[in-house]
Amino acid sequence: MIKLKRYWFFFVLLIGLLVITFINQTMGLKAVQLTGKSILDMLLLLPPIFILVGLLDQWVKKESLIRYMGEKSGIYGILFTLLLATVAAGPLYIAFPIAVLLLKKGASVRYIVFFLGAWSTVKLPVLLYEFTSFGTKFTLIHISFGLVFYYLTGLLFEKIYDQKKMLKNDITMDA
Repeated sequence: MIKLKRYWFFFVLLIGLLVITFINQTMGLKAVQLTGKSILDMLLLLPPIFILVGLLDQWVKKESLIRYMGEKSGIYGILFTLLLATVAAGPLYIAFPIAVLLLKKGASVRYIVFFLGAWSTVKLPVLLYEFTSFGTKFTLIHISFGLVFYYLTGLLFEKIYDQKKMLKNDITMDA
């Protein structure tokens, strides 16, 4: 019973899907087809990503990653993170296992948040689409504001993370 509590949200969505199907069969069938297609897409994309993450875990030395994405990496951290996010391919949910690996290897929280934001903003296919569809001015404004926002958000998350880490250390030292 305890394990079922973990999946309460899934069950709520399943019940919602059943209610929709009961009310409108056509809409329910379309929802089931879309859900099945999304799950299949995810199942086809995630195993290769997990293999890649496993290989990166073995190939990339912790010291190298700390030098390029650690707390003291400065402009190199920004540029390296931006390069990593720009050449990325695939939907955003693929970035999360990579972000976890980077965090485990010693990357700064600031660069993890920046990486996730940049992944959604500056991937090469997205850039090409924006340049051709919306023009240079719009694309440059969008990218500039987005990257500044993600970096500042990363700094904020890092401060919150560091404060919680210090608070946790204080509590364990008192005990």
